[in-house]
Formats: sequence, C-alpha cells, structure tokens
Amino acid sequence: MTDIIVRHFVTFFTPGTLVVESSTKQIDSWDIAAAVLALGIKDRYAAVPFGFQFTTRERGPEDLDSLVVATSPLYYLGGTVETLDQLEARATEKDRTLIANMRNNQYDRIITNDNSYRWTQPLWADDVVLQWP
Repeated sequence: MTDIIVRHFVTFFTPGTLVVESSTKQIDSWDIAAAVLALGIKDRYAAVPFGFQFTTRERGPEDLDSLVVATSPLYYLGGTVETLDQLEARATEKDRTLIANMRNNQYDRIITNDNSYRWTQPLWADDVVLQWP
C-alpha cells in the first residue's frame, strides 16, 4: 500500500516592479472566504494582493517532489473589467499601447485592479471577480 500525501495551497498575487509577485501558503481546503480573510499579506512596498488561486498538490512515497494535480480559476479581489470594444470606443491617447497589445495578443477582456498599485492584465473566461471593498 502506498501513502499519498495531499495538501492544498493558496497563492496570492501582488503587483511587482515588472512582473507579478506571489506568496503561497498551505491551507486546509479551497475556501474562498477563508482565503479572503487571510489577506493580511502585504508584499514588497506594502502591495496588497489583486487576486489569488488555489492549488492541490500530491506526493507519493517514490516522488522526489510534489505535483500540482488541481488548479482553481484566478480569483480577483475586485477590479474594473473592460472589453477591447469599450477601450476602442473611448480611445484616449493613454490607452493606445494597451489597445495595440490587446489586438496583437487577441485579448477580449482585461481587468484593472487598484487595491494598492494599479495592475492590468488579461481576464480569462474562467477567472472570477469577487466583490471587494
């Protein structure tokens, strides 16, 4: 008989200088309310997370490291969702690069979050935007 170890984690994502920064914590289960309550996290420059994602990892007795066996959608902590059509309709000079990037990368929607620092990225079909104060 083999003993498989299963653990659940939540990874919080915060704006970084050039790329997203992340902090991962072990949790008991994929509990959205508990993850939101655990948000005492502040990364470099006191950045507050713009979102989080759950993962489940397993490791068997012969495994050297754990493997991710399940991943949740990305949960955003509020934010403004905009489509390419909306951005093109307002078409300000400051949106020019964003619109070009959306067209070139075939992004239909973006989300902009201002929990601490402004962060904009593509919003995928299975992502979830939670109400955030």
